[in-house]
Amino acid sequence: MIIATPSPIDLISDRKPLGSSKLPPPPTRMIAPGGKLPPARRTHTPSSDEESGAEEGGDDPRMLLPDASRASRRPPTIRTPKMHVPAYAAQVIVSGNRVLVATHHHLRCFDLARHTDVPIWVGDTKEMGVRDAKVTALEFRAGSAGGVVWAGTKEGHLIELHMDTGEVTGSKFGAHAGVVTHIFRHRKAMVSVDESGKVLVFEPTATSGSVVPSLTYTAPRVYRIAEKPEFVKLLGGLLWTSVRSDTNGSGPTTVPIVRIYDVFTPGSIARTASVLPSTTHHVGAVTSGTLLQSHAGFAYLGHEGGFISIWNLNLAAGPECTDVVKVSSSDVLSLEGVGMRLWAGGRTGVICAYDVSSRPWVVTNAWNAHSGLPVMRIFVDPWSIEKEEKLSVVSVGRDEQMRFWDGLLGIDWIGNELLKREREFSSFRTINVLVVSWNVDAAKPEALTDDSANLTFLNDALTSVSPAPDIISFGFQELIDLESRKMAAKTVLLGGKKKGEEGKISEKVTSSYKRWHDRLVREVRALAEGYTVIHTESLVGLFTCMFVKNSERTALKNVAITTIKRGMGGRYGNKGGIVARFVIGDSSICFINCHLAAGQHHVRQRNADVAAMLEEKSVFPSSDAIEESLAYVGGGDGSMVLDHEIVFLNGDLNYRIDQRRDAVISSIQSGDLEALYTHDQLLKEMKHNRGFRLRSFHEGPLTFSPTYKYDRRSNEFDTSEKKRVPAWCDRVLWRSRDPERVKQLHYRRYEANVSDHRPVSAAFAMTVKSVRLDAWAKEKAVVEELWLGTLVELLADAREFYVEQALI
Repeated sequence: MIIATPSPIDLISDRKPLGSSKLPPPPTRMIAPGGKLPPARRTHTPSSDEESGAEEGGDDPRMLLPDASRASRRPPTIRTPKMHVPAYAAQVIVSGNRVLVATHHHLRCFDLARHTDVPIWVGDTKEMGVRDAKVTALEFRAGSAGGVVWAGTKEGHLIELHMDTGEVTGSKFGAHAGVVTHIFRHRKAMVSVDESGKVLVFEPTATSGSVVPSLTYTAPRVYRIAEKPEFVKLLGGLLWTSVRSDTNGSGPTTVPIVRIYDVFTPGSIARTASVLPSTTHHVGAVTSGTLLQSHAGFAYLGHEGGFISIWNLNLAAGPECTDVVKVSSSDVLSLEGVGMRLWAGGRTGVICAYDVSSRPWVVTNAWNAHSGLPVMRIFVDPWSIEKEEKLSVVSVGRDEQMRFWDGLLGIDWIGNELLKREREFSSFRTINVLVVSWNVDAAKPEALTDDSANLTFLNDALTSVSPAPDIISFGFQELIDLESRKMAAKTVLLGGKKKGEEGKISEKVTSSYKRWHDRLVREVRALAEGYTVIHTESLVGLFTCMFVKNSERTALKNVAITTIKRGMGGRYGNKGGIVARFVIGDSSICFINCHLAAGQHHVRQRNADVAAMLEEKSVFPSSDAIEESLAYVGGGDGSMVLDHEIVFLNGDLNYRIDQRRDAVISSIQSGDLEALYTHDQLLKEMKHNRGFRLRSFHEGPLTFSPTYKYDRRSNEFDTSEKKRVPAWCDRVLWRSRDPERVKQLHYRRYEANVSDHRPVSAAFAMTVKSVRLDAWAKEKAVVEELWLGTLVELLADAREFYVEQALI
């Protein structure tokens, strides 16, 4: 019978802030000179029993980041030309299928339509009349439709040349006294900037007889800005600059100062503005800036430290920073507004596209663009709209390669449309899944005696689903004693070694897993149906054992299992998860058995553990086959947890109830469990924390009493000195690309009392698909035709934006 009761998360009222106790400082101990020192304090390995009065470690950076749980990892590749682009020495400019690369005094022009790395022409600054001059800046001349280029040099020269031929059509030698660092175009004007702060503004005049600026005949107007600016960008007709050493505040509140100049208004005074300080993090130097088509009236600046500052351009006093958003744990090196998305490149080689219309921001796309090396620059080629009927985005990386991306993300549009038509090329069937989760508190299977609830627990769980489950997943925690310092030392020292290496994990540890494995196999064999073990894995107390019906075994492929450590900064597996996956038919399923950080007040730590597991890179081997890629979602290749169509997560999640112990017990005894929902940490995080990584997961109604913490072999909640507050620590959650594909059949607890936790189980009716490749190919062709019509509209909108910004 399918549960139709509303989830308890819907019953939560207003959020109450999580408090933290303020403990007095510890007393100091005075030791006389030469006196005997006290023994060193022994470190303690935290267990699920550990309580703490305050949150440890502060915010994990990931908890402040945009939600990436639904991001597509499919690269929107247009082309990958083989061109060597020196990361720091090269200047690059693109117009349609023409690419100009300047490296020192050499210039090479490529035709992308030829699909070759052989340039159509090669030039040298010596041939242009300036011997040994090094090119330091490139920009298309205003009014040339991407056909004429201005080049600035280290020696301060400005040279004009034709893109197709390399012919020099104008020059102004010695225009600057130092290195020309930037050249910009705006409407019919050109602006050049050197490192000393000298700005030349070239604007056609009525007396010049020309509608475009000329290096030979146009007399530039001189404007002065702060010298040696590290960031310079012309945005919305204003010149934005920032110098690394120019900051406001001190300590973590230090923020860069931005100076904004109206260089097109003679005699105008610069506006000086500070970035809003972050309350917890240092906002680094400005690295990049852009405007966004979908958010007119705002500018966005990228910063070291992983921040993006947002500036309101519509204020009477001038641009002002109105918000700062943390988007990455490392620097934002490049930033570009592309259509409706804000694209950012960082040090890891990943380009992320953000939907900034909601808070927190949402990562809609994230892909590895430059082989794990920094993304130095991202820019749009606006002339590709007319010349190639696409919106081409170019990135240059530290890998010294140039990549071309579809700025309209057409491949994702097509993929999303195909998902809407999935029933046209797929067949579906339903299978039953049973997930059993239990923190056994180091109990042995032989301890399941003396009480009928202990004796029948495993059989009760296995027979709780009708018809019998097709897939059974047992996820246990604390199979060994995590409070045993001797055992902890062995697992820390030897737990990272593979089987067969020297120093195998002790027999005591492996025997605990083997005992439970053998007991589970015996219990499953007692069922009428035949089953096969497809997964077993252990990790310092965690143990996963999965069974599949023999009748389903041949339908399984891409079977894999691995572990993710979260204890001691990822070095120790007392906290972490075991992650298993397989593909059945053409649906990918992932199971996570985890044990999160302990402690009544360690909510942020638990959230960080969840984020680390869900966003871990290369958890599984990737898949390239078309028929296998259809099983994964979001453009993923199966290497990450959220690439899978359906994800089940179970374990001792350790989320507690924020209420007095006596009040919690009173609610339990009176049967008023709903009164506890508003105080349950997990439900509160799922409802109120928009950056919470489990926000996209679902949980059935909590109709059973809290499962933690009991006195062993009793029905009494913790009567020890600590008298812990009862809590629903043991949970089963799920996530499905299509919510209709997973229906919960039951969610219950059992009364086995050999541990301080009660076991829980959840059963599901899960719909899996099988794709008919020929029908899929036909439907894909239809959708691609529809995309062509949408493409015309999107390109028209993009062109209008670049016309408004005076870039074309």
